Amino acid sequence: MTSPLISTDNLHVHYGSIHALKGVTFQVNQGEIVSLIGANGAGKTTTLRALSGLIPSTGKIYFQEQDLSKVPTFKRVGLGIAQSPEGRGVFPLMSVEENLEMGAYSRKDKVEIKRDRDMCLELFPRLKERLWQMAGTMSGGEQQMLAISRALMSRPKILLLDEPSLGLAPLIVAQIFDIVKKLNQDGMTILLVEQNARMALKISHRAYVLETGKIVMQDSGSNLLNNDEVRKSYLGV
Repeated sequence: MTSPLISTDNLHVHYGSIHALKGVTFQVNQGEIVSLIGANGAGKTTTLRALSGLIPSTGKIYFQEQDLSKVPTFKRVGLGIAQSPEGRGVFPLMSVEENLEMGAYSRKDKVEIKRDRDMCLELFPRLKERLWQMAGTMSGGEQQMLAISRALMSRPKILLLDEPSLGLAPLIVAQIFDIVKKLNQDGMTILLVEQNARMALKISHRAYVLETGKIVMQDSGSNLLNNDEVRKSYLGV
């Protein structure tokens, strides 16, 4: 059996006196889409931020069997962990082109960087039309496309997607999720945090349910989609 691409063991995070993650243990295998679902404040974004090294944590995080405990954020990006953050976080006073360049800041392979840039513009034709537009003047959907593309420019082995549908019109949400599925079909491993649990579970191989910093349930995406407790608590049916 192959080892997971990324995994945690007894992961804890504190924000001052608040115990945000309480012994979270999970794994994502190569080629999977895995979702973390749960209510606001359950610890979903905190989990992604801990994996990226953006906040201190205790317990273990392993990436390709390497212990990341003392590995700083920028080196985690170099190893192959990229995050598209909640709220998109594009550089508003930079153009689309400049934002994409920032995504590749740690790379030196100019030919491959251009190839990845062209791939992103093929995935998101809207960005090609807006190449020299300031990112801060674009719509929410366009900024989300840019945030995902910027993360892809680091050529990650795993893409951490935090609330990609947040604040977007249903048509744009459907487009974003279609792209996520396509990326996965092309070989990208994805860990998805998403408030829209129904959409997330529909495209996920597996998922974990977080409640107040603890994993309370895990199963295949399709099983959780049909689980009565999940349907009542998170799907509104």
